[in-house]
Amino acid sequence: MADLEYTVTGGVGTILLNRPHRKNAFTFDMLDAWAEALRSARTDPDVRVVLVTGAGGSFCAGVDLDDFSEITSTLGRQQVLQDRVHRVAAAALDLDKPLIAAVDGVAVGAGMDMALACDIRLASTRARFSEAYVRVGLIPGDGGAHLLPRIVGQARALELLWTGRFVEAQEALDLGIVLSVHSPEELPEAAQDLCRRLADGPPVAIRAIKRLVRNGENVDFRTSLSMVAAEQAVVQSTQDSAEAVAAFREKRAPAFVGE
Repeated sequence: MADLEYTVTGGVGTILLNRPHRKNAFTFDMLDAWAEALRSARTDPDVRVVLVTGAGGSFCAGVDLDDFSEITSTLGRQQVLQDRVHRVAAAALDLDKPLIAAVDGVAVGAGMDMALACDIRLASTRARFSEAYVRVGLIPGDGGAHLLPRIVGQARALELLWTGRFVEAQEALDLGIVLSVHSPEELPEAAQDLCRRLADGPPVAIRAIKRLVRNGENVDFRTSLSMVAAEQAVVQSTQDSAEAVAAFREKRAPAFVGE
């Protein structure tokens, strides 16, 4: 079996990190496959939602240090981050479809960063998060310093980034890092249920909503309203918009086709 598996079923593209013996710490090959899966999902009409999860009771323990140990030069380290590691974060940023993380066990260092790059995170009761870089004398290498303050606020983010302490599932819920907490046995079904609900929705509208929320972080309110007007004009012209109205009037479940 591959260290990273990507499958598409029922409108859900699932990225499974599959190195449980290393707590799903990622290798160069996994990074390449991860970025490629996200890029493929972005343009695949059969994919409406992407789910990222890990095998064997872990989400991701960050980089596999054995895979990166031979890179010793300053330029080499910079290029590895920009050309390999950051490709996943960039592909996640480019994805305008829902990106969901199901976190069971540890999400540490870049593993936590990868989870933060998702739109929504669900966790098991044994989930543990840590921006552990500072513990080995490093800085957040995959977006944590940008993403975490937008979720928990600057002061709390700095405390977590400066200390590298572990955040257990309940605290992650209280801080808004995760949307919900489930038993390890119930987490896969909870994640699938959310993904199915989103996959059953109108894809054009759902993608437009994500763009508006993401872009709204960088523009003023009037500009955001202008973007809403442009997106709404497109959404209202789709077959799915007409189908939603018809289904509402006929008191039936709508069937969306993504057009």
